[in-house]
Amino acid sequence: MDFEQADAVNQAIRLLSLRHRARATALLAPLGLYPGQEALLLELDRTGAMIQAQLSEALGCEPPSVTLMTRKLEASGHIRRKPAPSDKRASIVELTDSGKALVDRVKQLWCALAEETVTGLPAETVAELPGILNTLTDNVDTRRPDRRYGLIGESRRAGER
Repeated sequence: MDFEQADAVNQAIRLLSLRHRARATALLAPLGLYPGQEALLLELDRTGAMIQAQLSEALGCEPPSVTLMTRKLEASGHIRRKPAPSDKRASIVELTDSGKALVDRVKQLWCALAEETVTGLPAETVAELPGILNTLTDNVDTRRPDRRYGLIGESRRAGER
């Protein structure tokens, strides 16, 4: 791939990410939520109660970020934390009735945001989009152990394209 094509791809992804987050922020603000908190609520709705460390892994967030989010959501009454019976150092996180009601509103906003985002795309493209985006995410996942090109600035190893 030449620089112009690489630049176009990288700029498009960067701009989409920035603008999607800004739009999500605007939609979530009236609910008293900040970006990331909706993902935590939706994950608990999908899976049920879970240990905070598992929640961190499921969200792809660092544990301190999840701790901060859970503290704020607990203070607002949307989740509750309790010690895990098997390990008193671990916390189990679960939705409260208030949190369950909020999840329903978040789901409505999430549908609206997705519809705004894909407006104008053919239905076939929309159906393929999650798979494409997941592949892109996997390709740049920093947690992946075998990096194709190593550190930025290293030249490609012979034979790789």
